[in-house]
Amino acid sequence: MGFESAKMDASEMEPVTRVEQYPNTSSIIEEEEDSIDLIGLVQTLRHGKKTILRATCGVFAIATVVAFLLPFRYTSSVSFIPPNLNGNSSMASALAGQLSAFGAGDLLGGIKNPGDLYAGMLKSRSIASELVKNFHLMDVYKVKKESDAEKALGANTAVSVDVKSSIVTVEVTDKNPGRAQELANAYMDALRETNGRLALSQSSQRRLFFGEQLAKEKDALEDAEVDLKKTEEQSGLIAPTGQTTVEIETIAQTQAQIAVREVQLAALRDSATEQNPEVIRLRSEIDDLQGQLTRLQRGSGKESTAAIPTSKVPGLELEYVRKEREVKYHEALFDMLSRQYEAARLDEARDAPVVQVLDPASYPDIKSSPKRSYYMIGGLVFGFFGSCAWVLTRDRLHELRTSLASGETA
Repeated sequence: MGFESAKMDASEMEPVTRVEQYPNTSSIIEEEEDSIDLIGLVQTLRHGKKTILRATCGVFAIATVVAFLLPFRYTSSVSFIPPNLNGNSSMASALAGQLSAFGAGDLLGGIKNPGDLYAGMLKSRSIASELVKNFHLMDVYKVKKESDAEKALGANTAVSVDVKSSIVTVEVTDKNPGRAQELANAYMDALRETNGRLALSQSSQRRLFFGEQLAKEKDALEDAEVDLKKTEEQSGLIAPTGQTTVEIETIAQTQAQIAVREVQLAALRDSATEQNPEVIRLRSEIDDLQGQLTRLQRGSGKESTAAIPTSKVPGLELEYVRKEREVKYHEALFDMLSRQYEAARLDEARDAPVVQVLDPASYPDIKSSPKRSYYMIGGLVFGFFGSCAWVLTRDRLHELRTSLASGETA
């Protein structure tokens, strides 16, 4: 009995021992399979070492030839300090609005500092088009469309902004080192020109407004002088004398004063309301001058300063008087507008943001690309790993074909 019970205990415990040993056995088998795969991988690579060596050397040789055949490229850089526009937010917003007309409205995004603003200007289509025309880049890049030349110029130009200092750096890469330097400096010239064209401040807006009025008045003065000359030739009159001349000059001066104040009022209304004290003062002066002009033209009553009213001047003389009065009126208005324009231009020159060049573009005497060592090392690495992958893939395909062939035979 004791022997049988002992035998039963041993038989009962045997399955437990097998169950406990089963996990360890499986892990050992998996480790052996992994080690066998690794060994097989190394053996496969070892058998294909000649293929790997040839492929690596071949790709390395091709990369070396390409590296030496590629033309040298040179990079010239220029950096500048943008003006601080934080003190005048309206100036920055006005420039951002104006840039949309030059094809750079989508380049600005959120303006974090003045450097971002001027970086957007440098990337604008307006500046790119100007450089393409000035340097004949369509012939340089061998393209038939100006838009393609602008894209090629943009691909060869890098504009970066330092976050801390806001310094803007422009790097231009070209096959010709001299042209790279000239293009980098040309970017600065184009930036200054574009910066001057845009209405950046209130003084610039006034200068543009008075400039337009002055150009129109110049044409009007020339037309009035031509009409007066025709009247002199037709009537034979040279110039009326006496109080008629005084009346002409007085009326012309009064009309010119009215016109100047109307121009000032129109310019002021762009930035002020009707309740502005300056607007009210100008309107009052215009009303007073209009009343004075009416009395002068009628020439009636004791308040009239003219001895001969214009209504009583003979026909030919009246025609001459009107033409001469028109000339004097435009002369006086042109003189007053010229003074206003010069004052606005001086204010703009004083308030205009100035782009200060920190490092002008220098002649690049060292090539920036191609990096021949990078090409050669890249070819060596790519050739080695590519050939290893090919050897392993070829071996797997061979095993697969062999297994398929044996299965069909069976």
